[in-house]
Amino acid sequence: MLLLMILLPGLLLPAGPGAALGAGALRDLEDARDPAALEAARFALESYSREADERRGPARLGAIRRAQAQGSYHPVNLTVLPCRTWKEKNRYIFRVVNGIKYYLDVTLLLTSPCSQDGFANQDAAVCENPVEPEQLACHFEVWSQPWMNRKRLVKQECRPAEPSEKVQSAASLEPEEPTRAKAPEEPLRSEALSQNASIQLISLFNDFLTTYKKSYEDERETKRRLQIFAENLEKARTIQELDQGTAEYGVTKFSDLTEDEFRSLYLNPLLAKLPARPMKPAAIPSDPPPAEWDWREHGAITGVKDQGMCGSCWAFSVTGNVEGQWFLRRGTLVSLSEQELVDCDGLDHACGGGLPSNAYEAIEQLGGLETEGDYSYEGHKQSCSFSTSKVAVYINSSVEISRDETEIAAWLAKNGPISIALNAFAMQFYRKGVSHPFRLLCNPWMIDHAVLLVGYGTRGRTPFWAIKNSWGKNWGEQGYYYLYRGSRACGMNTMCSSAVVD
Repeated sequence: MLLLMILLPGLLLPAGPGAALGAGALRDLEDARDPAALEAARFALESYSREADERRGPARLGAIRRAQAQGSYHPVNLTVLPCRTWKEKNRYIFRVVNGIKYYLDVTLLLTSPCSQDGFANQDAAVCENPVEPEQLACHFEVWSQPWMNRKRLVKQECRPAEPSEKVQSAASLEPEEPTRAKAPEEPLRSEALSQNASIQLISLFNDFLTTYKKSYEDERETKRRLQIFAENLEKARTIQELDQGTAEYGVTKFSDLTEDEFRSLYLNPLLAKLPARPMKPAAIPSDPPPAEWDWREHGAITGVKDQGMCGSCWAFSVTGNVEGQWFLRRGTLVSLSEQELVDCDGLDHACGGGLPSNAYEAIEQLGGLETEGDYSYEGHKQSCSFSTSKVAVYINSSVEISRDETEIAAWLAKNGPISIALNAFAMQFYRKGVSHPFRLLCNPWMIDHAVLLVGYGTRGRTPFWAIKNSWGKNWGEQGYYYLYRGSRACGMNTMCSSAVVD
């Protein structure tokens, strides 16, 4: 491993100036005023203005009609990185990532030269009878390397705007005279802000505080969380540009947490550190799987739960699986107790993490699981208060399921939801859509989160796995994560298992 870490920086470098580039998906930016798109448009405008005929007068940005972005990277032979944290990944990512290209369709407003200094010799009749400023429809392509503060205008095409492309001159995105922004209102006091904090950042942070009912103990902590929030926006933006699926990343309930805080409070590092208990292999159905399947539509899935600030995802993954197995064998859907496992599973480490394979064995040793109602979730370890008289379900054994994704789908469709584990690299900032993270950053041997695989299908042309998470309904798509299917994304196939109920 040490040798690999020493050699990796060199191996990740491109072969030479002519090295081929791989490209991420070309994606539409839903908001044309996206900060990155607006920044690229302003850069293109500056470059255009330097080369434009000065007798036309300066131009202003009237509208961004369409904005698209595409990340490019140097292909490498390695499929994994020997690093876990964002800081460690940053040491390698920008050797791989070549840049981000923005494709912009904009409308420019040309200011009348009569109002500008240096045009005293203009025809007086023209200047005394001004007309609406000319509008241009332009296509710009801007190459950006934000981590190096580098931009380049690689393509520029401008022509007179068609009626459908014109905007009212008063609707310019760039005011002719700068205006003083109003001070932000509560919940964030202006004195708690850095002088360099942008109005947009403040607005996003205020919305975040309101949406997720966040508050901090004092002004110093507020400043610190604002800084973390700003850094996380940049991380989310990088993940967004490198994603190869249809996912949207951005502000989530975890946007004020450092990576270390997020990992220690919500993830499960033991999944990658401890060997799983050996289990017998599951029999794979011989029939090909149906094109799509979702156990939510067949009554086998309870509502989304919230593990809170406790690394107990392993318990939620296993109880979700047992709930499905009991439903399929006994016809009753029962919400089961994760707290029983947190308190009474002596093979695992409660909020410090655990393994699904151990949890199955613990359930067998205890004699079963109580219901959520009888043994409610507290989100921290307590003394075990399990009672055999309150056992609602039991299991007989457990099985390990194939790593082949087609076989996983076949087993799931016939036998029920599956406990799986994956690398949660992209999940801190996931909002919706089908996530397909850059493989170098979401490698399969650094799994750190256990979840429940409930189905699969296709959105448009994008195949996906439907995954029930345990971070509450106010995360992701009503508590669900959709991950690209067919490329073993984020190691989702490396630890698939299920309880067996006879």
